[in-house]
Amino acid sequence: MHKLIATFIYVGLMRPAPGTWGSAAAIPAVYLVHRFAGFPGVALAALAVFFAGWWATAHYTRITGIEDPSEVVIDEVAGMFVTLAPVSAGLWLAGVTGEVFPWPGWVAGFLLFRLFDIWKPGPVGRADRRGDALGVMLDDVIAGALAGAVTMAMAAFAHLVVMA
Repeated sequence: MHKLIATFIYVGLMRPAPGTWGSAAAIPAVYLVHRFAGFPGVALAALAVFFAGWWATAHYTRITGIEDPSEVVIDEVAGMFVTLAPVSAGLWLAGVTGEVFPWPGWVAGFLLFRLFDIWKPGPVGRADRRGDALGVMLDDVIAGALAGAVTMAMAAFAHLVVMA
């Protein structure tokens, strides 16, 4: 069970760039949760993915003896849930129905998340250097928070300045 969760149903075994595959695979998962449970569901799912991922990653890294195996992508999935939670929240607060999940939001979120996850600025890098399962999860959650904040800033600019 821990391998199934850690690799996000074996998406982490895809090559090349399993982290990118894991991030991309998270988008339809976030969309489905948003569509059927709205922002509260996305927020709860983000917490569930984080804690399940932490547990699965701890077991997987203990068994493999590898600190941060490339096939473990549940951290990217958690990061994408955090990245796209503000998009879901904005739609939910605006009263937009669950079928709508505009592409600029998830595309920007995806690209920004991958940028912060690879670049590892400031607190992302510090979390990554922990060397344990919590660090594996936290660096992507922090990268997701940064990507979500920038995505929302871009959306605010687009809606308030460009479309005004």
